[in-house]
Amino acid sequence: MSEKIKKEIIEWIKVFAMAIVFAFIITQFIKPTLVRGDSMYSTLEEGDYLIINRMSYKFKEPERGDIIVFESDLKQEDGSTKDLVKRVIGIGGDTVKIKNSKVYVNDEELNEPYIHDEITEGDVDTIVPEGSVFVLGDNREISLDSRYDNVGFINESDILGKVFVRLYPFNRISLLD
Repeated sequence: MSEKIKKEIIEWIKVFAMAIVFAFIITQFIKPTLVRGDSMYSTLEEGDYLIINRMSYKFKEPERGDIIVFESDLKQEDGSTKDLVKRVIGIGGDTVKIKNSKVYVNDEELNEPYIHDEITEGDVDTIVPEGSVFVLGDNREISLDSRYDNVGFINESDILGKVFVRLYPFNRISLLD
């Protein structure tokens, strides 16, 4: 084999190795996810392709209003666990109340221009445990969220990251911060 071909092969191996290293590093910081369902409508829609920041909560706590992706105990049709996308309403130590279709955090009514309808069903009066968050979908009529026992409070350790970019559909590309 000629020296030129050997150098070419070595260069291709270097490029390939660097691509693998970069892909590994990038996936430690961000993760793509696809919206399935309408529980976050009209903020997010079925089929939206999102990028989540996996490092968001490594150095700080979740904040009210953050849109997060978290692991749930719910099962998909194939038996795997389902990741959910919801909005943080209450953080550890907060009192969350839902009464007469209004949401209150620490006795203050939330201004929620992002919700699909003005209706938030349920009769909730709870204190969010430390290390957990209380989440709701923006489309409250169909959202399976912290109001229900099969979702409940979300442990911060189950949060995969904070949604920060919608990449698809292209006409709706936006930062979601």
